[in-house]
Amino acid sequence: MEKRNMEEKTELAQKRVFETCLEAAQEANTIPQEAISNFRVKRGLREQDGTGVLAGVTKVGNAHGYVLYENERIADEGKLEYRGFNMSALVDGVSAENRYGFEECAYILLFGRLPSREELADFTALLASKRHLPPRFTEDILMKAPSPSIMNKMSMGVLALYAYDENPDDTELSNMLRQSIEIIARLPQIAAHAYAVYRSYFFNKSLNLHTPKDELSTAQNFLRMLRPDKQYTEEEAHLLDLCMMIHAEHGGGNNSTFSCRVLSSSGTDTYSAISAAIGSLKGPLHGGANIKVQQMFDCMKEDLRDIRDEEEVAAYIQKLLNKEAYDRSGLVYGMGHAIYTKSDPRAVMLKKYAEELAIKKGYGDDFCLLETIERLTPSLFNAHKGTNKPMCANVDLYSGLVYRMLGIPTELYTPLFAISRVAGWCAHRIEEFQTAKKIIRPAYKNIEKPKEYIPLENR
Repeated sequence: MEKRNMEEKTELAQKRVFETCLEAAQEANTIPQEAISNFRVKRGLREQDGTGVLAGVTKVGNAHGYVLYENERIADEGKLEYRGFNMSALVDGVSAENRYGFEECAYILLFGRLPSREELADFTALLASKRHLPPRFTEDILMKAPSPSIMNKMSMGVLALYAYDENPDDTELSNMLRQSIEIIARLPQIAAHAYAVYRSYFFNKSLNLHTPKDELSTAQNFLRMLRPDKQYTEEEAHLLDLCMMIHAEHGGGNNSTFSCRVLSSSGTDTYSAISAAIGSLKGPLHGGANIKVQQMFDCMKEDLRDIRDEEEVAAYIQKLLNKEAYDRSGLVYGMGHAIYTKSDPRAVMLKKYAEELAIKKGYGDDFCLLETIERLTPSLFNAHKGTNKPMCANVDLYSGLVYRMLGIPTELYTPLFAISRVAGWCAHRIEEFQTAKKIIRPAYKNIEKPKEYIPLENR
């Protein structure tokens, strides 16, 4: 009893110490808002009109959503380009030929040109040969210390690959290219095995660990490794491949790509840079946004009596804007984008190719509700804010439903984003090394006043 009382007293004392530290931390880390405006700080590295601060130039990707005319931002149809090639045209071309396209996107992003049939076959075979993880990697890295976050485990897994590389720190182009191809090839298996371990450890489900097959595409292999019975339809695999194509790249300024370029500019190794990009993408303001859309969508469906009643849907959207529904943030998740104004080409492609499967799988009403949200939100938002700005659906509005249609668990929504975007990250890392050759170091204005040091006995 005495020992227990002592433990409780110690715990209470530690709690008081922590609360004191917390108060000090709150005071020490609060910056007055007037300081931000007085020093013209570009928060988020954004200009006042929302455009990004120009931090570099790139040939890898371009996300176009507006035109600047005499310092005024003019809305324009969205366009996404991979090395100058229109992403939508790539998707349409691959779909017309009824083949898989993510591997071709990776080739374009890494090498800057369209591959011939033979070049694409050779590159696809090279990726296939690198898909398998090192011996005992799953047992020694992924199965030990299971994580409730698949993204954190993927980040850890990529970092761990450093230890299996005989030449991890060499930043010559040939070595970085080898590492990039290996990471692009291996990340799907890392994600699938990390999820299997998560499912077994936290939910007591059977541990099913499947390995990739060389003759299958990245999308086919992921579905095969994910599902306990390894079964999938070609229609499902093609739709997942589409999702991977549209997520493969988004310019140098998005948070995760910029994180990769910042670390690369310091001269660090490939594994550290890609691991940092995964950590960035995990954030709910970046890659985790599609999960927020699905949660909002589920709340909406629970509260609506008739999801096809547009007046009822409009009233719910108004509640979201009034901070009276879902998470009371005042946001309609899946609507609006930092760059795209009239349209997000990724959302356009998802709508175009996913509707048929949605109807076939019994998600027709859900798809209709998303279209209604997309159609009604802009006018309701502008009326609420007293503005007249163009607003479009972003890719997150539809991607979550697509993943749900494919039977992909919510925990893998953002990891799938990472599996796709790693192709763009690797391309940007190589470009940063080859051309920039200067560490990225923006300035921060210190506003703390000088303080006198006082000896400990006099404080």
